[in-house]
Amino acid sequence: MSDVLELAGVSVVRGSKKLLDTVDWQVREGERWVVMGPNGAGKTTLLQIAGARIHPTSGIAGILDEVLGAVDVFELRPRIGLASAALVAQIPGHEKVLDVVVTASYGVTGRWREQYERADERRAFALLEAWGMSTFMNRTFASLSEGERKRVQIARALMSDPELLLLDEPAAGLDLGGREDLVYRLSGLATDQAAPAVVLVTHHLEEVPPGFTHALLLREGTVVAQGPLAQVLTEDNLSATFGLPLKVSSQDGRYSATAR
Repeated sequence: MSDVLELAGVSVVRGSKKLLDTVDWQVREGERWVVMGPNGAGKTTLLQIAGARIHPTSGIAGILDEVLGAVDVFELRPRIGLASAALVAQIPGHEKVLDVVVTASYGVTGRWREQYERADERRAFALLEAWGMSTFMNRTFASLSEGERKRVQIARALMSDPELLLLDEPAAGLDLGGREDLVYRLSGLATDQAAPAVVLVTHHLEEVPPGFTHALLLREGTVVAQGPLAQVLTEDNLSATFGLPLKVSSQDGRYSATAR
């Protein structure tokens, strides 16, 4: 297996604050990573580096055999699937669901006068079908529930057949039913050998889908622990990450935590 993502001594500084502090991290083909930590831990900043949205202040960020600072990011970004709240804010509310997905073929949001090939539209429909959204293809994006929007975002992120898939808090704002449906579908993605390497950011242990292989824990921009999932999601590591004594349990590939 080769490295999809390799960070060496990566720091991000804004003003007097270090958002990331000398992070070393490798993601290899076929791996499914969950990134966890409290608010302000640096999770979203880490994903912005991985998505070639920002450059590190120091250190080296290698993405898909390219190095940030020595590559045209506009050529690199289409190889990376991204679903995030920041991206959703760019999608016009009146956009039809099918168009929300198909426009990802060319890395744009909002369909104007451009024409797309039938093959693109068929692929967009197939992805919507896989994520349970094909019957919504002619609905406007603004008319969808929060859970429905999350599934459309992931279908869009997969549209360009990416080599790396980044999901920034995909379960945020969902009710219990919506969360469980999404976790089930993400678990299916994790066990699909044809799927790209996946990095999922979350605050909550209950949102870690079965089938994910590795975990990275962050606190105040620093790595607390990283490695195989079962070795990282321990009571000691999670207590250190969230600054609270925690009791961790797991059953059938699902994790949960409560205060001790």
